[in-house]
Amino acid sequence: MSREPWPRQRSAPRIPQPRGGRAQRAAYLLLALCAGALLLAGQSLVSTARSLTSHFATLQIGALLKGTCYLAEEIFHLESRHHGSFWRVLSTCFSPGWHGPMLLICGSAYVALFSDGQPLGLHFILASLCQLLILVLGLQKPSAVEMSEMSERSKQNVAHGLAWSYYVGYLKIVLPRLKKSMEEFSRGNPNLMACRKTWKLHILVPLSCDVYDDLEKADSNIQYVTDLTETTLARAGTKKRVYKHSLYTIRDEENQLWHCAVEYATPLQTLWAMSQDECAAFSREERLEQAKLFYRTLEEILKSSKECADTYRLIAYEEPEEAETHFLSREIVWHLRQEHREEIAVLEGSHPHTPSTALDSAELSLQISVSDLPQPLRTDSF
Repeated sequence: MSREPWPRQRSAPRIPQPRGGRAQRAAYLLLALCAGALLLAGQSLVSTARSLTSHFATLQIGALLKGTCYLAEEIFHLESRHHGSFWRVLSTCFSPGWHGPMLLICGSAYVALFSDGQPLGLHFILASLCQLLILVLGLQKPSAVEMSEMSERSKQNVAHGLAWSYYVGYLKIVLPRLKKSMEEFSRGNPNLMACRKTWKLHILVPLSCDVYDDLEKADSNIQYVTDLTETTLARAGTKKRVYKHSLYTIRDEENQLWHCAVEYATPLQTLWAMSQDECAAFSREERLEQAKLFYRTLEEILKSSKECADTYRLIAYEEPEEAETHFLSREIVWHLRQEHREEIAVLEGSHPHTPSTALDSAELSLQISVSDLPQPLRTDSF
């Protein structure tokens, strides 16, 4: 197999990684700084303890009042949302359950440290008034970052559901059968699919969610060849549901022809449609974020799936601001060249040369050219 030049470098799309614990560590650092500042202030222990317990009590009052307001709404959804369980309503509105005991402890400590003559009841009334004003004015609503982190941690965002639906309802069915279809096609066309590393389903993930129904219209260097062998299954009440993949010829800049099975990730059409529908209230920025999360989630799902191993390649990309006629074909060819390199590396690894043990480092360095240095093989993880 002749050596081809290494694929050109390309700018990989920036896929966000899961958030780490930096915010929590920052909180610990700020806590230590505040404690140090409090010690340097030289306040008396009793005065400091009374202030702390007062603030803690105020926070617990706010949490209880907020839960009470939610309870006033949820009580009307007792049957439809909480299966008729009043205890479930309480645990939902007042979770976690330590606000009450914490308030009792803080109140008791405040009474024990009370010395300024201010009635305890008046203090609680003022604290309640402040917390209710904060609640009514919406001053404690979670920020966009908090909302994003909560949805990612709970795996309840749109992208997560779409990725799992795509995997369970489609990829888990077709990918394990793809190699067999490729083998059947290769027997009749041995010259078209010579590289077994390309015997995969190449899944296009445009982060813009702009999906073409006809790949030939997206790029004239992409031409339809034929369909692979169909898979027919009974699925969810539908008899003889058909699953199939299309094989395409991709022409590169040097007019060399490449062949592969390629298609768009269809759930991206859902994200696009949601961003165009006012009822969904889905902005362009939210669509981009969800597209990136869709790619990351799908990648994690497929990596953990043994039955789908080595049967797919995710091709995520961001379209250039200025339209390029053959951007998509170049992107696909870049990945196909990488797959060719992977196959070459495997073939060379299966026939290792036995080096002489008498070579010193100077002689060894002369035998290694720049082109033989280790190069990255996998680029479908960003």
